[in-house]
Amino acid sequence: MATVALGIVAILLGIAFESQNIAFVVGLAFAIAASANFPILFLSMYWRGLTTRGAVIGGSMGLATAVVLLILGPAVWVDVLGNAKAIFPYKYPALFSMTVAFVATYFFSITDNSQSAKDEKEKFEAQFIRSQTGIGAEGASEH
Repeated sequence: MATVALGIVAILLGIAFESQNIAFVVGLAFAIAASANFPILFLSMYWRGLTTRGAVIGGSMGLATAVVLLILGPAVWVDVLGNAKAIFPYKYPALFSMTVAFVATYFFSITDNSQSAKDEKEKFEAQFIRSQTGIGAEGASEH
């Protein structure tokens, strides 16, 4: 059912964006993906304070911000919907939505005082050393 729903959404978006340059549309897709994924990936590799709560909320806020700013920008608001002037003046929202994702991830991670957050922060050092050096990754792991 999810595949059918996504297929229908993709067809509708394809029809709505048929007059757009395909390279531009691909750039918009990358801007949305970067807003939701890059801050979480980057912080999970290099910041010991990241928690699951911060990652989920920050990634969700980055995604939502990117989609809303894209709809309010000139690419959709003017070119697709036919309005005279865009509410958000820039075609690419990634600069703003990635900033929202980074700030939200940081804020919701530092305010997470749960036991699972403390456990995640304690496990960072071993994971970081293993990812950077490969020490401890030479054998099969038990799951």
